[in-house]
Amino acid sequence: MISVAQALDQLFSLAEPLPVETVPLRAAAGRVLARDVKAARTQPPFDASAMDGYAVRDADITPGATLRVIGESAAGHRFEGVVPQGDAVRIFTGAPLPQGADRVVIQEDVVRDGNTITLKDGLDTGFHIRPAGQDFMAGDALSAPRVLSASDIALLAAMNVAQVPVTRKPVVAILPTGDELVQPGEEPGPDQIIASNSYGLAALIEAHGATARLLPIAKDQIESLTLCLGLAEDADLIITIGGASVGDHDLVAEAASGMGLEQQFYKVAMRPGKPLMAGRLGRATMIGLPGNPVSAMVCGHVFVLPVLRKMLGLAAEAAPRDIAKLNHDIPANGPREHYMRARLGPDGLQVFERQDSALLRVLADANCLAVRQPNDPARSQGENLEIIKLFTIISS
Repeated sequence: MISVAQALDQLFSLAEPLPVETVPLRAAAGRVLARDVKAARTQPPFDASAMDGYAVRDADITPGATLRVIGESAAGHRFEGVVPQGDAVRIFTGAPLPQGADRVVIQEDVVRDGNTITLKDGLDTGFHIRPAGQDFMAGDALSAPRVLSASDIALLAAMNVAQVPVTRKPVVAILPTGDELVQPGEEPGPDQIIASNSYGLAALIEAHGATARLLPIAKDQIESLTLCLGLAEDADLIITIGGASVGDHDLVAEAASGMGLEQQFYKVAMRPGKPLMAGRLGRATMIGLPGNPVSAMVCGHVFVLPVLRKMLGLAAEAAPRDIAKLNHDIPANGPREHYMRARLGPDGLQVFERQDSALLRVLADANCLAVRQPNDPARSQGENLEIIKLFTIISS
């Protein structure tokens, strides 16, 4: 039995970044930028006004001075002439600064009468000019790798980048196994339950940049498992759920070995999720998750998402952790690393009392996992614990 850190290291050794593809800018949000992209233009491409007002020569700025208005400069419609001494050009935010002008007097600081303006006392001292290239210059790069946010998309558009090089989305085949399972919407027999893990994992995987394919439920038979695994031959990552333990009906490893599985490890010193298996099947990385619903979902956060990040060309590292302050006492931990369902709110971190790996309701109520190291001593209210957030915490 290996540690969580050792399991992650071995999983990272099985996964490689996927090839690069080019997508239209409109389809790039949420994708991973695979190569640095350079700006095709300077922004702003000219000295521009930062305010509505009048473009003037700074040498003419004296309270009470009167200037002649000789034209107008608006966004998309520049003033083509030169601003001589003693003259001004009406200018609007974002418009090109006319030649000869080196300052913008805001409109609140002038009194206009026909084609003349008089400068008020107590003039604003700002020049209100955005110099060319203030945001970025042609040739400046947006660096890879990075998950492209809405702000990144806006920046790429301003850079005049219409086609974006991104890492191909991993294709993840998810195979639920077990005679006891039926699909949601079907009528289960007296000894059957609904297949829930595959749907939860598919949602988790697709929310983190991959494409999930749900395979049919495989029966607890070598023939059925072999047939269903064969449907995943084009996947980058194969995830099986259940059948990875050592019981008489746990046949995933046997079926996969018959198809050429190169097993990397089996069993991890963690709760929940001990019966975890991994290896390589053909060109795909394979992870065999436990069948208990919470175990499968916890392993999805702890192992599957970091593997997907590496496949997407991001750093090979464990799920990010934060620190939270306990709002109650908790007992000592056992000999395995424990990922406990918990909730972080305004009053601190509450670790739920019920931690059975079959309780999906408890997982649904959690917004983080409290991480306990092996043999971690009892903790008191006010002490800090590491947590892994399950989603962005918006409210309590």
